[in-house]
Formats: sequence, structure tokens, C-alpha cells
Amino acid sequence: MSAFTPASEVLLRHSDDFEQRRILFAGDLQDDLPARLETAASRAHTQQFHHWQVLNRQMGDNVRFSLVAEAADVADCDTLVYYWPKNKPEAQFQLMNLLSLLPVGSDIFVVGENRSGVRSAEQMLAGVAPLGKIDSARRCGLYHGRLETQPAFDANAFWGEYHLENLTIKTLPGVFSRDGLDVGSQLLLSTLTPHTKGKVLDIGCGAGVLAAALASHSPKVRLTLCDVSAPAVEASKATLSANGIEGDVFASNVFSEVNGRFDMIISNPPFHDGLQTSLDAAQTLIRGAVRHLNSGGELRIVANAFLPYPKVLDETFGFHEVIAQTGRFKVYRAIMTRQAKK
Repeated sequence: MSAFTPASEVLLRHSDDFEQRRILFAGDLQDDLPARLETAASRAHTQQFHHWQVLNRQMGDNVRFSLVAEAADVADCDTLVYYWPKNKPEAQFQLMNLLSLLPVGSDIFVVGENRSGVRSAEQMLAGVAPLGKIDSARRCGLYHGRLETQPAFDANAFWGEYHLENLTIKTLPGVFSRDGLDVGSQLLLSTLTPHTKGKVLDIGCGAGVLAAALASHSPKVRLTLCDVSAPAVEASKATLSANGIEGDVFASNVFSEVNGRFDMIISNPPFHDGLQTSLDAAQTLIRGAVRHLNSGGELRIVANAFLPYPKVLDETFGFHEVIAQTGRFKVYRAIMTRQAKK
């Protein structure tokens, strides 16, 4: 994350304007500009654990990872620099949260790629912080306004749910497949047989669908779930609770916070970080799985059929098999054996 994103490069065009400001950075923080931009003071809040990991090395306690920002995160900031995410409901949640804490009169800057829908920031904030575009470059827009009215914010109002057979799935803005089970996860679920036993790790757990469905027909499994996303972690906790299922749920950048070994690792790994295509998480998942699987344990993932995971699976495990597929997706299975590269 040493290179700046296009959104950050647009902000750098206005670096002189930020030198005397006490800034809170938030939103889709995909680089370390918050730690490097010259300001009077800088803080950051993020819902993404891997973004927190990068910024924490340079900003320490001035960056915090959580679902909801609190008054202490804003402290005495007079300016918000918000990186627009690809998901509009996610932006609504984050901005209403942050603007409910900032003092009236604070300067608000919103920046994002045009393809992310950043233009809708003007309409979203029209009633509380009217925005105007002040720059356009690198296929990004930069908007500025001042907070005129603190909005009311109730995190509970953003919760949603849907039902999968006899399960209740709890969701929040920014969680993958927020409005229903995606096709890839559905295919992976179809391969999970009843009466599975042992320790199962669900990486990139999202709303907790895979783990909850597995536990519903295999009650003897011991579940561990992790995700980089604070909304996903909280949604998974709520899903397990709503269905009376026990499991350990926490934030982790793939295996960064995972300890121990498992009998099965399951995942529908992401191949985007924000709007950018990124295979890093899935490749880290495959290569790192051998250090977290028991002998005879298995990695089972679903992925778009065009992604180049078979090569990485073979390099790591010595072989793989496709146990289910459609025109778009494949479910890959690899077993921990002696030839796997630990």
C-alpha cells in the first residue's frame, strides 16, 4: 500500500489546504495517505481491519477499527476527509455516524472514483452538509461542503435480515451478499455434507451464512469465523446468536489473527479490495492454509471459474479437485498431505 490511489492523488492536489486542519480520515482508506499527509493533526477511523493494520503502524492510537465511530475518534477534529466506498448503503451508514459526532461548521471533503457512484454524495448530504464539486481528475471527483446540521444516527436502524430455509441471516451495509445468498456461496453450501465434525474455520465469513448452514445440519462442528470487515464480524455474531449457534468470531486479515489448526477451512474469498481487483487475499488463504490444517484436513473454496487458483492450489497442496461447478463458479477441494508445502 505504498502507492497512492487515484482518490488520494486528487487530495494531494489540494495538500496546501490541509496543512492547518485537524483531520479525521474515514471511509475506504486503501493507502497510507492519512499517515503521510501534512496536517495540524490526523486521526482515522476504518471498518476494515487490513486498512487499520497498515495505518496503525504509523498512526498508533490515532487510528481505530470498529463498526461505529465514537466521540473519542473525532476528538477535536474540524475536518472530515471521507473516501467514498463502492457501496452506497455503506457510505450512508458511515457518513451519518461520523457527521452525528462532528461539530457544526466542520469542513467535509468527499472523494472517490466516478464509477463508485461518488456523485450521489451530493444528494445524500444535501440536508446536512451541502456539497459542491471542487476538483475532477484521475476519473475521481472531490466534493466539499460544511456541516450545517448534525444528523441523527441509530446503528440499529441499518440492520437487515433474510431467511435461508430455517435460518435467520442478519446483515449490515457493506457485508457481502447483504440482500440474499449469492450463487457462489450457494454452490459451496451444496457440497457441505451433513454430520461434518471437527474444527471448521470460515474465512471471509460475511454474514455468517456458510457457518450457520453447516452447523444447522452438523451440530458437532466447532466453528471459528473471521473477516476483515467490522460489519461482517458483527453480522456473523448476530447470525449465530439469532440461530442459537456457538462460534468464535473475530476480525482478521486472512490468517493474521488466527491461531491453531483446523479440520476444514471454508471460504468464498473476495477478489476485490474496494473497486480494485485483488487476488492477494485468496492466494494468501490458499498458501497459508497448510499452516492451519490438521493432517488430512481440507481446504474448500468457491471461486469464479476464470480465476487462476488451480495453479496456486497445485503449487501448495500438490493437487486439487473440482467437486462442483456451474458455468460461472467452481468449488475447489485440497487435502493436507505430506507433500503440501508447509
